[in-house]
Amino acid sequence: MLTQTTSRVLDPSDLDAALAVLDREPVANAFVTARVRVAGLDPWRLGGEMWGWYEDGMLTSLCYAGANLVPICATPRAVRAFAERARRAGRRCSSIVGPADTTAELWHLLEPHWGPAREVRSRQPLMVTDRMPDTIAPDPYVRRVRKDEMETIMPACVAMFTEEVGVSPLAGDGGLLYQARVAELVGSGRSFARLDQDGKVLFKAEIGAATPQACQIQGVWVAPEHRGKGLAAPAMAAVLRYALADVAPVVSLYVNDFNTAARRTYRRVGFQEIGAFMSVLF
Repeated sequence: MLTQTTSRVLDPSDLDAALAVLDREPVANAFVTARVRVAGLDPWRLGGEMWGWYEDGMLTSLCYAGANLVPICATPRAVRAFAERARRAGRRCSSIVGPADTTAELWHLLEPHWGPAREVRSRQPLMVTDRMPDTIAPDPYVRRVRKDEMETIMPACVAMFTEEVGVSPLAGDGGLLYQARVAELVGSGRSFARLDQDGKVLFKAEIGAATPQACQIQGVWVAPEHRGKGLAAPAMAAVLRYALADVAPVVSLYVNDFNTAARRTYRRVGFQEIGAFMSVLF
């Protein structure tokens, strides 16, 4: 029996306890919960380790350590323990992302060892809705991307990622992992787009993380020459309709605080801010 406080790497036998922690905040934790529900806690299948923090024998906090470092329901003492474990292991992730206050404290402890970051986005509003908007009609031309349209959708996906993150997803491995992820979303029917008559992508978005409780819209992109023309809100309403009907009863997303146009669009579609994330990009 574990007593007082300790941290350790979780294993498959800890799955139920880990899910109980994740389910405490189903919207904020959707990304990690979705991975754990599919892959369990085996590090090879999960794509990283799950660290657990125990108080008086009870698992109270988690930290996913994979391509991203993600603190989950982390108390201040848990954050310190996770920071020390991450410091000893050395940086293996491309970003730290999670609830703003917790992530800020984690980065404060890690920055002397891992810094400087390429970019710190200290406030990214987390927005959520559970219903369709009353005043925005869904764009009838937004539809699921077909499996035979990978070559059509990939340039838009690459453009979105590069614009959002600041580096190309094709760097490093030539984009193999990124293309596999795009193909996975297309194949599962969670990639959406509006194309013009010539087959050019005008709008695209995906439903990324998905659990029985909540899902998360990601990768929202409008072709630059069509921005400011009122395309985004009806297109987002169309994606929202698919999400609520087919995926989960609650739909979320998070957005950079400086992206005022996107925040305005999401509010028009009915999304409301319920918190904030923070991202540290390397």
